[in-house]
Amino acid sequence: MASGDMPYDGRFDGDPFSVLARVFGHAGFRGRQEEVVRHVADGGSGLVLMPTGGGKSLCYQVPALCRPGVGIVVSPLIALMEDQVAALRQQGVAAAALHSDLPEGEARKVLAELHAGDLKLLYVSPERLTLEGTLARLDTLPIALFAVDEAHCVSQWGHHFRPEYRGLGVLAARFPRTPRLALTATADPRTVEDIRAQLGLSDAPVFRGGFDRPNIRIEARPREQERAQLRALLREHAGASGAGIIYCGSRARTEQTAEWLRGEGQDALAFHAGMEAADKREAHRRFARGDAVIMCATIAFGMGIDRPDVRWVLHLDLPRSPESWYQEIGRAGRDGLPAHALLLYGAGDIALARHRVEESSAAPEQKRIERQRLEAMVAIAESATCRRALLLRCFGEEPPQDSAGSVVPCGNCDVCLSPPRLFDGTVAAQKLLSAVLRTGRRFGVGHVVDVLRGRLTEKVAQFAHDRLPTFGVGKDLSDAAWRGVARQLVAHGALDVAVENHGELVPTEAARPILRGEEKLMLRADVARQAAPSRGGRVGGAPASGDPLFEKLREWRRAEAQAQSVPAYVIFQDRTLAEIATARPRSLDQLGAIPGVGRTKLERYGTAVLKVLQD
Repeated sequence: MASGDMPYDGRFDGDPFSVLARVFGHAGFRGRQEEVVRHVADGGSGLVLMPTGGGKSLCYQVPALCRPGVGIVVSPLIALMEDQVAALRQQGVAAAALHSDLPEGEARKVLAELHAGDLKLLYVSPERLTLEGTLARLDTLPIALFAVDEAHCVSQWGHHFRPEYRGLGVLAARFPRTPRLALTATADPRTVEDIRAQLGLSDAPVFRGGFDRPNIRIEARPREQERAQLRALLREHAGASGAGIIYCGSRARTEQTAEWLRGEGQDALAFHAGMEAADKREAHRRFARGDAVIMCATIAFGMGIDRPDVRWVLHLDLPRSPESWYQEIGRAGRDGLPAHALLLYGAGDIALARHRVEESSAAPEQKRIERQRLEAMVAIAESATCRRALLLRCFGEEPPQDSAGSVVPCGNCDVCLSPPRLFDGTVAAQKLLSAVLRTGRRFGVGHVVDVLRGRLTEKVAQFAHDRLPTFGVGKDLSDAAWRGVARQLVAHGALDVAVENHGELVPTEAARPILRGEEKLMLRADVARQAAPSRGGRVGGAPASGDPLFEKLREWRRAEAQAQSVPAYVIFQDRTLAEIATARPRSLDQLGAIPGVGRTKLERYGTAVLKVLQD
């Protein structure tokens, strides 16, 4: 344990509410937490499906403290283990991590504490846990429970399948009387059943929390002027505390975006799997310690990150599935305060994703499922109805409905806040498809739009396309509108994009009934839209960034975190500091009544916090 850590003394073993209040500083459980905690504390196993920020970790941490023995937590990422151990130690819990990056001397110390019975929670990687030597050690020890975090990694259908997770099935056979709890925020029905089968949980209950994250405003827009759109997002969130994440489709794109942002005066970092390990650790450390940074990353970054104050997540490329998108946008607003998720995408993204599925070496059944997931993602991006409702249905959850059976608008996605206008786009689609065919299927959208708009460019003249019947037939629509028609035809499957060449538009078989007038096509009118403000307002009465007392508390927390070399949020989350700034407690008893201030934190930091308030 780090210097100054105070071990959990065990006086409240067996009483989940005492542990929750005295160790974690919460007055009550949320959602289905209590049901899960009591089930596991009584020796039961199960699968927990809860959204990111829904409190999954308490579902195994509390029963591990209630039961005799040590709780073993399987985690896929070293950085995640270290952050969670640091947070538990701040709360006075004797926790440690065992992984491949741990120096030999520290590993021996952890094992000595484990055998001496000094640990209540041990975080371990799946490959380390399934070693025969590790399992043999655990055979000789009292085990409170096994918790498999990020359990979707077990499933071949999961969006982050990790082969080393498959070996965890040994736990059911080797420790049949020890509770086993699998937890994930992201699993569709197929993945859920695979997790249960692989971990021997087929007869155990599934605890489903609602997947909705109503504090996250969801938006999807065509990617037209990327830099201008990015500047608008930064202006919208200027002055806000917390961090932002930009997900990019390639390593080069992360580095280019981070470099451009630094040129704009932003504190931006790049993160991808091709970086040196030391550079990745430093980027993660800066992000975790609470700096107001922008992380430009591939999907290699973020699984299981605990930072609660990510205020916005931007995708510059189309995610491959709703599960991936949900997992990534779910990293915003874990503290329950308002957050923002924006997706920018283009026709080329859709075509490239489809080509990658078809060209992959996966088995036919796997390809079929990946196609279904991709098309569900395309449908969400192009939807003219509530995006949140479509997303929830991907996880088997029906959105709220009114007495007539219609979906109740969520009030916090761009479609519900600013409903789009639909128009009969059949004729426009026929014009565009005809122009593509008459120009020989050899040109990208820019040239086709020039022909439709009647522009006598050098290329149009070179190929005599000004003599075509389609030249100038599309003057009634703007360039942006025609690009929108093309993109929606790609989404519909009537157009393909030759991504392996130069982005030429190519009609598919699905174009025939449109050209023949056998299929009516309703399209969305793409118009420039300002960012729609959230109707949710501030959650939990948190003061806006700039509140002097709130900022003073953040300054104190930053200094304290740097002195201990721990992430700032493991000392107190923004939400807790906001409650303190609002309540202005005058005594330790009053401070201890605020959610998030447990017994150990009150003893460690109570006097210092009261001094900040008095000053």
